[in-house]
Amino acid sequence: MKFLFVSPEALSLDLAYRIVQEGHEVKFCVQSETEKDVGDGFVEKADRWEDHVSWAEVIVFDDIGFGRAADKLRAEGKKVVGGSAYTDRLESDREFGQNELARAGVSILQSRTFSDFEEAIKFVQANPSRYVIKPSGKAQNDKELLFVGQEADGNDVINVLAHYKKHWSSKIRVFQIQQFASGVEVAVGAFFNGKDFVKPINVNFEHKRLFPGDIGPSTGEMGSLIFWTHQSSIFGLTLEKMKQQLVESGYVGYIDINCIANGTAIYPLEFTSRFGYPTISIHMEGVTGEWGRFLHSIAGGENVALEAKKGFQIGVVIAVPPFPFTDDKTFRKFSEDATVLFKKPDMAGVHLGEIKKDGSDWRIAGRSGYALVVTGSGITTEEARQQAYNRVANIMIPNMFYRTDIGAKWIKDSDLLLSLGYL
Repeated sequence: MKFLFVSPEALSLDLAYRIVQEGHEVKFCVQSETEKDVGDGFVEKADRWEDHVSWAEVIVFDDIGFGRAADKLRAEGKKVVGGSAYTDRLESDREFGQNELARAGVSILQSRTFSDFEEAIKFVQANPSRYVIKPSGKAQNDKELLFVGQEADGNDVINVLAHYKKHWSSKIRVFQIQQFASGVEVAVGAFFNGKDFVKPINVNFEHKRLFPGDIGPSTGEMGSLIFWTHQSSIFGLTLEKMKQQLVESGYVGYIDINCIANGTAIYPLEFTSRFGYPTISIHMEGVTGEWGRFLHSIAGGENVALEAKKGFQIGVVIAVPPFPFTDDKTFRKFSEDATVLFKKPDMAGVHLGEIKKDGSDWRIAGRSGYALVVTGSGITTEEARQQAYNRVANIMIPNMFYRTDIGAKWIKDSDLLLSLGYL
């Protein structure tokens, strides 16, 4: 089959390469100038995706922002995996996403959306409490701008809002102030074929901070623990209730909701209406069937089951400077064209991030420093962790770093979720 991948920043290279390995044809279009070399030597590149629509049997959009194009192509009879205008908005417009959850009967946390920092400061002063600042739109991609307040009177949030007004007002145009809720952070996701969710569904636990122990800036994600299941009250209380809206929007692809679960309720925090990164690579560790056939089937609205391993999968992000920040000078000094070496010729569990192939050598590409995702699986979380980190130990990249505690909180988190009746 013929697959056309459309990617703003080469995020789906790992999936595209897997489909090449399965024997299918792939054209990979990277739009960002700084990421153009990502995937060189692994997949065939295309400059303008629009020129290859008639060639492709399946078109894959790997990020939000293409919803209207995807809607149009579906209306023309093309098989498309990727967003819709509706699901793009679910992710990019936090207030809209929360309102749609409430409309579907899902419990949500109190929040307010602002476009004026002074107005937000006055709101917190008049309603002292613990809050989270969440930028909306494109600014939400800069994960270091998300701020979780620690003070019960909201004074730290007020100070951060004043700082953002002075230094970030040109970038943060719209943002949300959301009531803080303590509990277990857990996400649930599933593939959707335009008509229904595909079973099994995926329960995952993200590790967003840069350093072990959840210390440091938020990176988007440094790794995750996941498992597949056919039954989940977390799914039933959140994502499953969105089925009708997804059907009406024509969405096809993977969709995920990150939540806080406590003794009061499960509160969704945000949508990911696309493949997650590194989530899709960790999925590839657990899914035993062929990805090309699966994507072709869901794009055609077929009722297909996902073949997945029992037990747990772990994914560890291997990064190099300047990740998680953007700094071309730092990248050029410490990471540009760095060679990826393997102590033993074993690539099991090694997934492509921003990598290119130069002859037989793997080299760092792009500009972000998001190098590899290394995965492992096992019947227990400890088995999965051991396999993943044994595979990490086989890799050598100058200045590489990673978290050493991915999945280590499972015993505590699972105990809490079990006691609350969510597992």
